[in-house]
Amino acid sequence: MSVTIDVEGFAELEKALDNLSKSAGKAVLRRALKKAAQPTADLARSMAPVKTGKLAKSVIVGTRLDGRQARIHRRMFRDDKAAVEMFVGPSYLRGDGGRHGHLVEFGTSKMAARPFMRPAWDQDKHAMLERLSDELWAELEKSIRRAEKRAAKLAAKG
Repeated sequence: MSVTIDVEGFAELEKALDNLSKSAGKAVLRRALKKAAQPTADLARSMAPVKTGKLAKSVIVGTRLDGRQARIHRRMFRDDKAAVEMFVGPSYLRGDGGRHGHLVEFGTSKMAARPFMRPAWDQDKHAMLERLSDELWAELEKSIRRAEKRAAKLAAKG
């Protein structure tokens, strides 16, 4: 399942990001997304049903998907190469716990659904967007200061 959010009022942020290189801008976005999404992951971890504890331990914030997820994702977003994405949820990269997260979340013919990701998102989405806004500005200011320092050093050398 994919959730898309349209947020307004980020025009000033976009203008400020234009002052950075493409790679620096993407790094700012990645760092801010990761920091803003971490509390959502922590909440999902706390809501995950506990049998062995592996499912809760597998919930991460990251940029990587497993092979199957990546193939599906590429088909859905093949034209959007400039996007910066962060994923929150059970990860196959963390072992067995992540491999059955979708079955727990949505249920099976033999097991009732025990959602933990969607309730965490529903509970935290507004706060997460506020955190994202704050983190984006903070990371952007840090990156601009670093770029200014580098430019000053280069100017002093030559």
